[in-house]
Amino acid sequence: MNAIAHCVEGMYSSAASPVTSLLAEEGVRALAAALPRVVADPTDLAARSEAQYGAWLAGWVLGTTGMGVHHKICHVLGGTYNLPHAPAHSAVIAYATAYNAAYAPAAMARLARALGSATAAEGIWDLARRIGAPTSLAAVGFRESDAEEAARLVTAAPFANPRPVDPDSIRDLLIAACRGARPSPDRVLRAQAGDQSH
Repeated sequence: MNAIAHCVEGMYSSAASPVTSLLAEEGVRALAAALPRVVADPTDLAARSEAQYGAWLAGWVLGTTGMGVHHKICHVLGGTYNLPHAPAHSAVIAYATAYNAAYAPAAMARLARALGSATAAEGIWDLARRIGAPTSLAAVGFRESDAEEAARLVTAAPFANPRPVDPDSIRDLLIAACRGARPSPDRVLRAQAGDQSH
C-alpha cells in the first residue's frame, strides 16, 4: 500500500510527465493484480514477481516526481505520533486520494482504470480491505482527538498538492481516515463543491 501511495501521488505531482504517469498507472495495476494473490498464497512466485515489478515502478516514480498531502500527513503521523510507516500509508491513502479527486480528474480516471474500480479512492480502500491492510488510522493507533493538532503540523509549511490545503480540511481528512468508512463519492463531491464556492 505504501508503494501504491507513491504511484498515486506521482500521478498528480506537479513534476509528473507522460512517462511517469504511464509507469505510475502500470505500477498500480501490477500491485492491485498481484497483492491479493500473494496474500492468498505467499508461495506464488509469479504473483510475488508481479508485486516486485509494481513496487519497482513505484520506487522509480517516487524518485522522479514529487509527493503531496498524503506523504506530508504520513510523515507527521510517523514523526510526531510514532505511528508505523507502512500501516499509516495504508490507512490514509484512500482518503488523501478522495481529497484530491476533483482537482486531478485525469489522474483519478487512470488510477480507477488501473484498479478496476468506479473511483480511485474506492478502489484503493477495497484493495486494502481485500488484502487485510489497515483502512483506518484508529487501527494503527491514531486518536481522533489529535486530528486538529496533526492538521496544524501538516499545514505549517507550504507544499505542492493539487487541492489547496488548510488546517480545517486536513483535520476533516484525518477524522475520516480515523473512522475508516469506505470513501463515498457523494460525500467527497459535496465537500469539494463547498470548497470551490469560497
